[in-house]
Amino acid sequence: MDARRLQRLREVIEADVQSNLYHGAVVSVARHGEVALDEAIGFADAAHSISLQTNSVFSIFSATKSFINILVLRAVELGHFALTTKMVDLVPEFAGAPRDRSTIFNFLTHTTGMPGVWEPKPDTHYDVLDEAVAAICEHVLGTVEPGTRCDYSPMANHTLLGEILRRTDPQGRSIHEIMAQDLFEPLGMTDTWMGVRPHLRDRHVVPDLRGITPIKNLSRTSPGDFGLFTAESNESTWVGASSTTGDLRIFAEMLRCEGSLGDARILSPRTVALARQNHTGDLKNELYRTVALRAGYTSPPAYLGLGFQVRGTELVNTQLGTLTSPETFGNYGAGSVVYWIDPAMDVTFVCLTAGLLPQAQNIQRFQRLSDIVIAAAL
Repeated sequence: MDARRLQRLREVIEADVQSNLYHGAVVSVARHGEVALDEAIGFADAAHSISLQTNSVFSIFSATKSFINILVLRAVELGHFALTTKMVDLVPEFAGAPRDRSTIFNFLTHTTGMPGVWEPKPDTHYDVLDEAVAAICEHVLGTVEPGTRCDYSPMANHTLLGEILRRTDPQGRSIHEIMAQDLFEPLGMTDTWMGVRPHLRDRHVVPDLRGITPIKNLSRTSPGDFGLFTAESNESTWVGASSTTGDLRIFAEMLRCEGSLGDARILSPRTVALARQNHTGDLKNELYRTVALRAGYTSPPAYLGLGFQVRGTELVNTQLGTLTSPETFGNYGAGSVVYWIDPAMDVTFVCLTAGLLPQAQNIQRFQRLSDIVIAAAL
């Protein structure tokens, strides 16, 4: 990695912070599994009174979905269900055409035929998985045939994917136990949890949503319109995790190593290879079609794998960068989080930021930072 180019990454983020685009960022860059950059730049708050640290704990929003995706693929490998299994066969209350024809594959690729709603019912507590599942089954109905349209699902898909992990678990464990025992603990992700554990609270960057999130995220145990992100525990399998760049780098390293890390085997190489392919063809992602129209650029293909965003072959606006390889894959979270792995260049990038950005600005920001990172790979 070119040290001068990595210094350029620092300088660009510092300039962003000075211009008040966002408050700060913690970044991690690795090549061939070796860390080339691990740095905290800027602040955790708008007042610039709290400096970020490399071990700062962030609410990672939709990057939470990454963990559920991997555990669902693991469950497929273990024979608990198949990619072709219909959701209604595992969650019978999910009845009703045409959504009852959607499969686990459709859920992972956001092609269930359901609209991409942010919440089934406004101003409701969804920190308990049972209640979130019931609300979706009652209120989020299919509008088109599964597989014909790609609507990114902020909530419904990964609520139900989390639920099938629980319903098919041979040990009858809670979703917290499944995530911890089958993923976090084997990989040594000690700072990652569904919620903010008490011993991590001093390091937690309380999200500054800056009016970006279109809904409230209520908790029964933590006050405020966005109490979900400060609560000690939640079961919001689509948005509720907290983590660090160090833990997400470990998670990404497992993916770079085709499903294993050290003695921990999470997935098979074949599954990782299948998951990072584009499975949505030329379908547009309807959420980002709207973003593109408002921002004045051409709507890109969805480029979704089995739970991953894929860089794809076209030169388009994307958080994964334009200089990265087409097979680059990763995930992101609401206006503040991205991680990706470029298998061809063997580069991993993790960036967690404070101060949410609107979607178009966020895409532009992470595209720019991603291009700087990959250009540093010699």
